[in-house]
Amino acid sequence: MKIRCITIDDEPPAIAQMEEYISRVPFLELIHTFDNGISAIEFLKENEIDLIFLDIEMEGFTGIQMLKVIKNKPFVILTTAYDQYAIQAFDLDVTDYLLKPISFERFFKSAEKIYDLMNEKKQPGISPVQNISSEEKNYIFVKTEYRMQRVDFKDILYIEGLKEYLIIKMITGRVITLQSFKHMEEMLPTSNFIRVHKSYMVAIDKIEFIERNRIKISDKLIPIGDTYKKVFYDTVGNKEQ
Repeated sequence: MKIRCITIDDEPPAIAQMEEYISRVPFLELIHTFDNGISAIEFLKENEIDLIFLDIEMEGFTGIQMLKVIKNKPFVILTTAYDQYAIQAFDLDVTDYLLKPISFERFFKSAEKIYDLMNEKKQPGISPVQNISSEEKNYIFVKTEYRMQRVDFKDILYIEGLKEYLIIKMITGRVITLQSFKHMEEMLPTSNFIRVHKSYMVAIDKIEFIERNRIKISDKLIPIGDTYKKVFYDTVGNKEQ
């Protein structure tokens, strides 16, 4: 599968870097480059594109303004030297947000994300606006402040609620995302993830031991709430002592 893309930036060195990066990714096909948003909008009226690499700060007509007027918007990855637009950008449904200077490793991860999302769209019997069932895949994407971050199920230790945020604690670090436990429970496979407290969800296969209604995972002792106790012990095959 080839991903047809264009890049829009008013700085020639930035366009040159994107051309070079795109040429190194086998599944990306660069169709055109533009130094302004107006020309790109006219091009999009007549041409079908899968992905736009779009700079935000451009003279006369910004990337944010362009996002607001594009109809039938393809996937969009923003490229910018400024991080203050992150929340506004995600409100406009961009897929990722690359801060300049952009490393090739970060660029490639972003391109892979688009590849995975396009493959999901092409799955037989699945609507383009639906996700593959969490039981059929081994990762999710969660929105952080600046990007959509891939989180592999096998890396998750536990998830902790902190007011309106969730902290996803992983083997390699953590991700903080603005969403509800209810939504997170819908995205994770029930075969391995279970709510154990109003503020905690755990990966069953990462539990080291259970003692006195507390769960030990890594260096964390997690309480088992009364509301969740019976379902938890039934699930792990133990009876409450």
